[in-house]
Amino acid sequence: MSETPRLRIRGLHKRFGVKHVLRGLDLNVAAGGSTVVIGGSGTGKSVLLKCILGILQPDEGSIQVDGQELIGAAPAVVAEARARIGMLFQGGALFDSLPVWENVAFGALARRQVERRNARALAVETLAKVGLGPEVADLSPAELSGGMQKRVGLARAICTRPEMLFFDEPTTGLDPIMAEVINELIVDTVRKLGATALSITHDMGSVRRIADRVAMLYDGRIVWAGPVADLDHSGNDFVDQFVNGRAVGPIRVGAAGIGSG
Repeated sequence: MSETPRLRIRGLHKRFGVKHVLRGLDLNVAAGGSTVVIGGSGTGKSVLLKCILGILQPDEGSIQVDGQELIGAAPAVVAEARARIGMLFQGGALFDSLPVWENVAFGALARRQVERRNARALAVETLAKVGLGPEVADLSPAELSGGMQKRVGLARAICTRPEMLFFDEPTTGLDPIMAEVINELIVDTVRKLGATALSITHDMGSVRRIADRVAMLYDGRIVWAGPVADLDHSGNDFVDQFVNGRAVGPIRVGAAGIGSG
């Protein structure tokens, strides 16, 4: 028998009025691996993550974590499963009113995994794992550069030692050098935690650096999935056009498939 995927999604649908964003999406994410979902803007990558996290409720379909169905499950079951996920949001999503250390320890404090008197020390320890010194702990998010905000966001994501890590466009808005720094941190932290990673991005440099497996999302469905080593000879016209940045091909630029918001 094949091993149960850490994350198994089947027949996922999500509509916003007349716009049908996810159209029966299927995806497996193996335990301990790093899967990256690629696709253009407006193809539903962020909607997929938000459905898994429970920020959005799917209209139809199945989302299972280690064989446990989340759609329609009791709130306690859903909360337990999602407490095992750490998330690095695209813009960092730091709380402006809190110092860096409280941002990093936020999840651990909320889940009572650490007492408040010990939370700052935990945050400083976690910041060190992403290459930031203790002097950063008492700064406000507004005092940080974009790259530092990404690092703090990553520290917050890993502070609770989650079994799964989600990355939403982790290198967006960064210069090439800082993007590579973040990619290296992602690879290193996932390996050290032994976590399962699911990322979404359109940055092909990041894909090749952090992925074990890649899935191409187009028109609400996964149209190809395979090892990252197969990207350049996938035999799939959608993947070939996207990876090579060609304007001509089966992807409808400016239509429902890509670039529509």
